[in-house]
Amino acid sequence: MKVAFLFPGQGSQKPGLFLELPGGHAVKEVLLAASEALDENVFLHHTKESLSSTTSVQISLLTASIAGFRAFEAEGVFPDFVAGHSVGAFSAAVAAGAIDFKDAINIVKLRGELMERAYPQGYGMGVVTGMTAGILQSLVSKHHDEQYPVYISNKNAPDQITLSGAISAIQKILNEAREKGACSVSLLNVPVPSHCPLLSNVTAELGEALHDIPFYRPLIPYAGNRRARLLFEAEAIRRDLAEGISYPVQWHDMSTVLFENGTRLFIEMPPGNVLSRLAARALPDARIMSTTENGFDDCLFIVKHETAKY
Repeated sequence: MKVAFLFPGQGSQKPGLFLELPGGHAVKEVLLAASEALDENVFLHHTKESLSSTTSVQISLLTASIAGFRAFEAEGVFPDFVAGHSVGAFSAAVAAGAIDFKDAINIVKLRGELMERAYPQGYGMGVVTGMTAGILQSLVSKHHDEQYPVYISNKNAPDQITLSGAISAIQKILNEAREKGACSVSLLNVPVPSHCPLLSNVTAELGEALHDIPFYRPLIPYAGNRRARLLFEAEAIRRDLAEGISYPVQWHDMSTVLFENGTRLFIEMPPGNVLSRLAARALPDARIMSTTENGFDDCLFIVKHETAKY
């Protein structure tokens, strides 16, 4: 049986998230390395006040996810595949061995700063569940204009799709989607219009910065955000990390590709359980866990016990 580790993106954060990490030397080493790379205490980024900043959110998510990954690694547990949603892709790339953690945390800091600078207010993301992409696209076409642009962005599940753009336009679409029978609609805790053409300039700047960082052939296959394909080359991962910010995340297709390649156990790294819940809905024949919901010790026991059978 094959195992995939999933790394969450923005929206999974909550104040004090570092305090819920498993104990042990490996986790402490990650927190120390993050502080050294940033030249400041990484714990400054997981406070309620700091998490209003996209930059602090992304730094915190990367640090927490890699701390969780290193805790498994210290126990001799390695996944067959890694996949990360949005900024979680950087965590997946670190786990795969394609980029060093200290380089990743600095590029993620830059990523957050570029995103905040591009759209400091009035923009964000929403999510619609229980409506087809075709109907939702008709609503987007109706409300999109040059002054208040809005786009379909991430495809998390066949019936769960996100919107990115001007908050005023997103809110109109959410209201109309609710009237047309959507199961649920909401604004996301993401204050920037990620994964749409509005951030194409950020992709260009981030791409330039990524070219100054060494990348390596991954030791673990990495599932790409943009095309939902397993990537085995350093340059392909570098490109996916740059392009992912202005293109939709094909999360449902990514998880399907992992299942088709033999993955039957999915474990979500900290924090949260957004990705594990999506996987549980999409892949009923797989076993799905998250370190936040199930606990690190239980996840460790299951992955060791289940994989020992094969």
